[in-house]
Amino acid sequence: MGHRYLLVFGNPNSEEPTPRPVTPSRRQLGGLTRASASAMLTGDSGVIASPAGARTAGAVGAGAGPSCLARRRGRRVATRRTAGKRARVGIVGVGLTRFGVRSDASLRELAFEAAKACLEDATVRLADVESMIVAVASDELSFSLQPSAQVVDYLGFYPRPSFRAEGACASGSMAIRAGWMNVASGLADLVLVVGVEKMTEVPTPTVTEVLGRAGDTVWEYPFGMTFPGYYAMLARAHMAKYGTTEEQLAAVAVKNHHYGALNPYAHMQKEITLDTALSSRVVADPLKLYDCCLISDGAAAVLLATETTAKRLRVDPIWLTGLGLGTGTLNIAHRADLTTLEASTEAAGQAYEMAHVTPRDIDVAVVHDCFTIAEIVAYEDLGFCPRGEGGQLIEERRTYIEGEIPVNVDGGLKSKGHPIGATGVAMAVEIVKQLRGEAGAGRQVPGAEIGLSHNVGGSGQHSVVHIFSRS
Repeated sequence: MGHRYLLVFGNPNSEEPTPRPVTPSRRQLGGLTRASASAMLTGDSGVIASPAGARTAGAVGAGAGPSCLARRRGRRVATRRTAGKRARVGIVGVGLTRFGVRSDASLRELAFEAAKACLEDATVRLADVESMIVAVASDELSFSLQPSAQVVDYLGFYPRPSFRAEGACASGSMAIRAGWMNVASGLADLVLVVGVEKMTEVPTPTVTEVLGRAGDTVWEYPFGMTFPGYYAMLARAHMAKYGTTEEQLAAVAVKNHHYGALNPYAHMQKEITLDTALSSRVVADPLKLYDCCLISDGAAAVLLATETTAKRLRVDPIWLTGLGLGTGTLNIAHRADLTTLEASTEAAGQAYEMAHVTPRDIDVAVVHDCFTIAEIVAYEDLGFCPRGEGGQLIEERRTYIEGEIPVNVDGGLKSKGHPIGATGVAMAVEIVKQLRGEAGAGRQVPGAEIGLSHNVGGSGQHSVVHIFSRS
């Protein structure tokens, strides 16, 4: 069966919808009243203007860092240092299914496979788990209004606490964040987080249509905007501002396919050449077929525990030491700069500060490469290089294992696959394996002590950054 990519550009509906007039009531749902709605929430009076300097983002180098949390109206956002003083939370077990076209398993069976592997890894019984959080991004792709309930019921977890976490493509990382909060707050000592998605049972245009609705459904989606379109505009903006080239985009695909070919869990275990990537058909100019991630089925799971519980289990946990969550505008027309995701710089700054590290301390990273340009932008947003030098970073092979900051040596979304609810959890699984020294031949980063995951929801409406440590 051929591989399927997220590639439809233009109106994804098979029939053109009947145009609807923009009535005053409909207009109130869109960007024309965004300022007044914001005023209602912030307590400001009148229409909020956007004066120069009202929004600034600092940087360590030119990316995110511990001294560069985004500023609002000239006031530095207060950091929650007390979070770092709470009970330590560690990952004591991980589980992962093979990603790909999994016609052999349903959504609930994939979740069971990942959960079983995770519990066996930790030598823990499901009966010992106190709470479960399930990440599933789409009701429509799972044919259920309560896909998480399908998973919980199949695992027989009732009547214990469980709930669903959802944040589009960042659902998995949001579930881990919620699990951390459960453990750190004392609500539970042992929390199972499962991320899962079943995407290949519906036609590609339907998948693209569903995912397109993660963007602005008033001003963008009805006019044919899809995610390849979002990231094509980002790529063009980055090229115009910094001189990024199509060859540099293709170099990301070549790297990630190289490592995906070494990953037994990856959807596409196939190396490609630069010429292959550059000569593939155009999807949304300048993005080509090999610039786009795969539509995949899969599941992943992690088990979170308190320090006391980890000692009782006689497990050496990988500690979740830094957590960051940023939010960006829904409508991309409201963004001052299309070459960066403000949510990512915000999330990275929070995570670095909480973990008391800088970008230079990161030994291995997995970033959200839904399209090749997204990885290049992530290099810059996370502070791995100055603004505008992300293309140069990959061109010089500095994000390979032998480079200064190995990135996506599991194959990334590009080659490993992107079952959206599972992706953020699978990122955590990869970092845990790297820090344990269990990533496998050709993919293990020698001596890795600190790792980072970066997971984006939508076109940057949400961004989650987690930092992991052996000590």
